[in-house]
Amino acid sequence: MKIELPQVGQSVTEGTIGRWLKQVGQRVEKYAPLVEVLTDKVNMEMPSPVAGVLTRIVAQEGETVPMGAVIAEIAVAEEEQVITPPSAAKSGQMPADRIGTLLKNVAPMGPTGSGGPLMETAPSQAAPASAAPPLPPAPTAPEDGPTAPGRYSPVVQRLAAEHRVDLSKVKGTGIGGRVTRKDVEDAIQVKGGAAPPGEARPVAADEERMPLSPMRRIIAEHMVKSATQIPHVWSLVEADVTELAMRREALKEGFRAARGFPLTYLAFVLQAVAESLKEHPLLNSSWGGDAIILKKRVSIGIAVAAPSGLVVPVIRDADTKGIAALAQEVDSLTQKARKGFLALQDVQGGTFTVNNTGALGSVASNPLINYPQAAILTTEAIVKRPVVVNDTVAVRSMMNLVLGFDHRIMDGAEAGAFLQAVKRRLEAMGPETAVG
Repeated sequence: MKIELPQVGQSVTEGTIGRWLKQVGQRVEKYAPLVEVLTDKVNMEMPSPVAGVLTRIVAQEGETVPMGAVIAEIAVAEEEQVITPPSAAKSGQMPADRIGTLLKNVAPMGPTGSGGPLMETAPSQAAPASAAPPLPPAPTAPEDGPTAPGRYSPVVQRLAAEHRVDLSKVKGTGIGGRVTRKDVEDAIQVKGGAAPPGEARPVAADEERMPLSPMRRIIAEHMVKSATQIPHVWSLVEADVTELAMRREALKEGFRAARGFPLTYLAFVLQAVAESLKEHPLLNSSWGGDAIILKKRVSIGIAVAAPSGLVVPVIRDADTKGIAALAQEVDSLTQKARKGFLALQDVQGGTFTVNNTGALGSVASNPLINYPQAAILTTEAIVKRPVVVNDTVAVRSMMNLVLGFDHRIMDGAEAGAFLQAVKRRLEAMGPETAVG
């Protein structure tokens, strides 16, 4: 049975194979983890849609394939036969004299894992291995020949076209001589004057070559897409958050003791942003080619630095939640992101992004928009400094707000009005501000 990469969302078009959790010849149970897949949204473990023996891995680790593409083959039910692992073949050990377990009336599973219920299972009788018809060998290409034209994946074809690489001259290293994405990338390096694959690339004595992880590669591609396809403009205003800071300071210890999670500045900012997005809906939109797509729901993504890279979990319907509820969601999503427990639904549906760069000590930044959204806001570090207030100099807690926006969707007037709305709401927060 061919195993396909499941469709996990309308905006997710391809995935990168991170790590196979089963190897050829190993048995995998239905719903057991089969492979780790990385997308531009989130990492996920893909469960096996059927029980059987993994007979072939089509998509190799590190390879990017479109959703719906075949990534592996599993022998199920009467098709099952024992595959001798390479290690066993070398040692001369033969597999047990058994075909496997016969599954009766099992509805086939679709690419999204949906299917009919498991009606009945029954163990098969032990039988000689020779009683099972051998599986046909995987098609292979000549050792030195090119991959057949119809076997190039869309990702490989697109990458080759972008860099004018002749795929007929690229030797595939995948199963059956299949040309993988890495093969094309190696060919691009050779074309550009880099060392051929397999040879040590020259590195200075005081340098170290650090290979890209699949997640870092996805982040890089996403950022290039944002920087090259969106005409970015940015604007900065400063907000006097002295009263807000005093309010949070007065509440934070009791709040954590009573609720079990911190009351962060970000929660206050998110409420101000959500209300301002309702007031200025153009900021809560995306570019639709021949139209601007206004989003009816306000769902704010928060940028989180996870161990594997930057992720943006989403707080849905943020405009309907109070400060305490926003603080709880920030804490929950941040913890899940840092532990690698985010699910796909946690990162989908964002309409605007907030990045708390102030936590890193930054006082000004030029953020890249989270494609295909219309804008992104960074909140910078709160710094005490002298400010003129009513013609007198006073020490105030000041925070910079930086907005990056898509100039196709809006001009400076709309972006500036939104920034002023956020600033006005933050400066109005004080001793009477309810946190919920």
